[in-house]
Amino acid sequence: MTPVLTSAVADGLDVFRRGKVRDTFQLHDGTLLMVATDRISAFDVVLPTPVPDKGRVLTQMSLWWFGETRNLVPNHLLPDGETPLHESIPAGWAERSMHVARAQRIDVECVVRGFISGSGWKEYRESGTLAGEALAPGLLESSRLPLPHFTPAVKRDDGHDMNISRSQLRTLVGAELADRLESTSLRLFDLASARCEGAGIYLADTKFEFGFIEGKLSLIDEVLTPDSSRFWEISAWREGATVPSFDKQFVRDYLETLDWDKTPPGPELPEDVVRGTTERYREAARRICGISLS
Repeated sequence: MTPVLTSAVADGLDVFRRGKVRDTFQLHDGTLLMVATDRISAFDVVLPTPVPDKGRVLTQMSLWWFGETRNLVPNHLLPDGETPLHESIPAGWAERSMHVARAQRIDVECVVRGFISGSGWKEYRESGTLAGEALAPGLLESSRLPLPHFTPAVKRDDGHDMNISRSQLRTLVGAELADRLESTSLRLFDLASARCEGAGIYLADTKFEFGFIEGKLSLIDEVLTPDSSRFWEISAWREGATVPSFDKQFVRDYLETLDWDKTPPGPELPEDVVRGTTERYREAARRICGISLS
């Protein structure tokens, strides 16, 4: 494992944005450098304990998937110029950095669900709907949906995602763009699902983010990582039960055992939870993308 990175700081780089996980810098030509740290968040709170190798996994999986999906939709990655980027950034950043074009971001998370779990299961259990649309009765937690469902979400002022209906999305961004976001997201999900199932893993759900770059709808941010997706071991999947996943659900499950009100500051994570989380992230990269981190 490489040294843990909790905050990206470098002389001569102008901070563009610091998120829960990524620190983004604006370069002299207006392009962006996205650096994935080893910070981890749960319940929208950044925890004080980093997870080694997490940032490397997020970046390397995203780079792999951007390559696999570029024939379906353009993305924000930029090629190296005359001077390779890794030669001009701090040591240790290369495997966790992406050089990207600045996009006009569409402030919608394009969620696709192949199974019913998480907030989708909560909505269905309460109202029999998913993203405001009725589903057949009798589904159980973790049931596979007859077809993947597009369930968009937007950010609220408190930082939490709010699921919206497809009709609300059409009102928000216009019918034409809403249709493009849905069809593109579903095509990406189908491609990724086939790859994951070939590796013995179900892609239960994932989220995509898009923006416009030079007038073209483009895939941005991260894609099909354990931070943005729910990956399940096929052999462990059971209807009517919570399925173990290759993501930070392992952290959430631990936090649910604590007397913590899910507001900052978050609690420290014990060594076994940190180690187990690192192992899950690395296993996702190896199984799905063939990436083995040294």
